Amino acid sequence: MLPYTAYLRVYQPIAAFSLPERRYWRAYAESADRPRRVHAVAAEHAESLRRLVATPPIPAPEQESRDAYVRRMGGELYICPWQTRLRSWLGLRDFHAATPAALAPVYLPDSVADAAERDFEEWRDRGEPLRTQILTSTWTVPLPWFAPFEAKERCLILGVADPGADGAARARHPAGGATAQGTPEQAPARTLLYVTEMALARERLDRAIQVLQEHVGESAALVAAERLDDWLSGVAHPDALIELDYGGLVHLLGDDRLREDESVAEIAAAITGLETGQEELAVAMYRRVTRRWKEIQALEHAN
Repeated sequence: MLPYTAYLRVYQPIAAFSLPERRYWRAYAESADRPRRVHAVAAEHAESLRRLVATPPIPAPEQESRDAYVRRMGGELYICPWQTRLRSWLGLRDFHAATPAALAPVYLPDSVADAAERDFEEWRDRGEPLRTQILTSTWTVPLPWFAPFEAKERCLILGVADPGADGAARARHPAGGATAQGTPEQAPARTLLYVTEMALARERLDRAIQVLQEHVGESAALVAAERLDDWLSGVAHPDALIELDYGGLVHLLGDDRLREDESVAEIAAAITGLETGQEELAVAMYRRVTRRWKEIQALEHAN
């Protein structure tokens, strides 16, 4: 079972890397052995579990990962490195910030955590980059993550919701609305994601921020949107791609709930409502999307 985590990923164009890195990533993209995108989350998760069940646990790998998510669009190659070591260090800091000091050693011995922290400090002191190209969110998708996308950029792939039913796998893509069927062995991974060009994403996010500044003012929504814009400005090449992947969250929802999930369209409608003075529309759309995600997030505490 994959973790109930959503991902926001930046895919850099191959031209954004140094010449040695370009050679490596081009060869990597052509390799038959690399994890394909639909299986990469599972591969990341399995690698992390192997480290954490070791004796003693290994909270961060000794070397940075040489794996990546790979996309091709318009004849161009795009790469999103896993950055497992850096993400593990940052995750360890988040863990300690959220866990009472008396409980933390139950999960990770102090000596192991201290050694990982020293390694991270050495990395930071060398001036290495501290921003990852992947953001994660457990049990929910932060609302600002929907703003960079349009509804037509959605890709929804549904696995078999009921193994005792007809054994068919159904897939719907936004471009043609086509349906693909096959046996469970042929079925693609259950997925809901959005992908768009960075220039379009930044334009949409900038518009959302401007509308919030003008019509809402200082608020948690504005701060979160500005924080997302700051992250993109710090990590993304102008010609990059950005991907919102529901990841393991798709396993919390049945097929009908996934089909009905139009969070991107609802956030866009809320922004348009604010911009055009249609306050009732803005409030209705905002309440609709927040109610959906509060219900999903509440499952974290379900028995």
